[in-house]
Amino acid sequence: MWEGITAARDIGRLQTIAAVLIRYGFGDIVGRLGMAGMLRRAGKVLPLEHLEELVALPAPVRVRRALEDMGPTFVKLGQILATRVDIFAPEWIEEFSKLQGNTPPVAFDRIRPQIEADLGMPPEQAFAFFDTTPIAAASIAQVHRARLHDGTEVVVKVRRPGIEPVVEADMRLLQRLAQIAEEESPEMRRYQPRAVVRQFQASLTRELDLAAECRHAERIATSFEDDEELVVPRVYWEFTGKRMNVQEYIDGIRMSDIAAIEAAGLDRKLIARRGGQAVLKMMFEDGFFHADPHPGNVFCLPGNRIALIDYGMVGRLSERRRAQLVTLLHGMVQRDVDRVTEVLLDWAAEPTVDDGQLTQDVDAFVDRYHGVPLEQLDLSMMLVEVTTMLRENRLALPPDLALLVKVFITLEGMGRRLDPDFDMVGESAPFLQRAFVARYAPKAVLRKGWQVLSDSASVAAELPRDLRRLMRSAREGQVRIKVDVDRLKQFGEQVDHSANRLTVGLVTSALIVGSSIALTVDAGPTLLGLPLFGLLGFIGAGIGGVWLLVSIWRSGGGT
Repeated sequence: MWEGITAARDIGRLQTIAAVLIRYGFGDIVGRLGMAGMLRRAGKVLPLEHLEELVALPAPVRVRRALEDMGPTFVKLGQILATRVDIFAPEWIEEFSKLQGNTPPVAFDRIRPQIEADLGMPPEQAFAFFDTTPIAAASIAQVHRARLHDGTEVVVKVRRPGIEPVVEADMRLLQRLAQIAEEESPEMRRYQPRAVVRQFQASLTRELDLAAECRHAERIATSFEDDEELVVPRVYWEFTGKRMNVQEYIDGIRMSDIAAIEAAGLDRKLIARRGGQAVLKMMFEDGFFHADPHPGNVFCLPGNRIALIDYGMVGRLSERRRAQLVTLLHGMVQRDVDRVTEVLLDWAAEPTVDDGQLTQDVDAFVDRYHGVPLEQLDLSMMLVEVTTMLRENRLALPPDLALLVKVFITLEGMGRRLDPDFDMVGESAPFLQRAFVARYAPKAVLRKGWQVLSDSASVAAELPRDLRRLMRSAREGQVRIKVDVDRLKQFGEQVDHSANRLTVGLVTSALIVGSSIALTVDAGPTLLGLPLFGLLGFIGAGIGGVWLLVSIWRSGGGT
């Protein structure tokens, strides 16, 4: 089962992960996945201290703490899971959201060689001032204050040393776990764990590249270049690379510090509105948005301006996704149950759903919002209800939409802390109305009609050639129907192995019986005073028996 990840380079990491899972009461998972037996055979011992105390904790707390103990990859995975309000109940989302907190920093003596290698010189030479004490630390990197030689205050973000091989080992493990989950559990298969892991790996790879974060920041800065209300830190590319970036230091008040905002005489209502409008513009107009706007990443500046930092996690909404959102809202307003259901099914991509139950739930859902003007929709509550309905129907949102829902809910929470009367729907209504008008404007309808006509003409033009190829293949007997059953190959291998063991078992039994008979016959050559053929038969039976036992043990039958 674990051939792909049992190389010597991963044994130590597997031991750490297995020990954490067992410590928090998830030993059954370790056993089912074969990790415990594999580690025992490698001579590794799993510590079990404090087991009773930790197992007494609620399951969401145990999972969150286990993710923390397993390191940066799993902390980031927990942060991604915090966006999956369509899969997890509120108590799980609450615990996963706590993984946004700080992580103990790396000692500067450990990180200095990496900084010097990237800069080509000591940091004290590259900068007029460099603070060796970090001002913030997270699972991927930590941040230090510095000053350029021209007096500009900057922050230096440095990736944790040695994190890349750890992440690579963790991703090999997660890929295998996802494969096992899809193959063994129909319940998990509907959530497409392998696709989720692939997307998570792509996202984590981008976050490990600190230069990519700066490219994200500059893309958003370009979109807001004519808007003085949103500040994006300037990037200093001469110091920036894959393992380190240098950006402008933002001297502002954290969005969470309400007392300081009031003491500075800033307008809380105006700040809430500007922050909401900025992210909504990213979502519905640009299709590229800051996906982690928690209070620690948002600063209030003089003049009631907003500054957004840390663009490591971003979200993307394609034009098709934005059109689907508009279609969903239009279907709700028009009480078009079939249209709303089709959008949800497109999002979930689950062919085995109970259409009747889903349609019934959608009908009740749409009925609650029928006749409500767009500007009066409680959009956040509506999104929560959509995700709850999907979860109850055992469906899952695409990751990009799950991230959108999470950001939307986070934004509304931040806005309400600043202004109890903050209305996210009121802020989002103009963006949605513009998108709605653009979606059904005569020019857009004409363009879509022309595209459909063009595609249809292309298909019609290719049809004769495709039919000729099909008929030629049929005449030559080359038409094949491919049925891909995921478990069929594995089942065949299991049958093959079982047949081999059965054959060896029968041969061994025959050798034992035949050798016993041969030992009672005095005729023929002897060895050590025993009939030679009987002795050779017993040796062969012994070898076959040992092979059979080893084969059963290696397959997990002896664990």
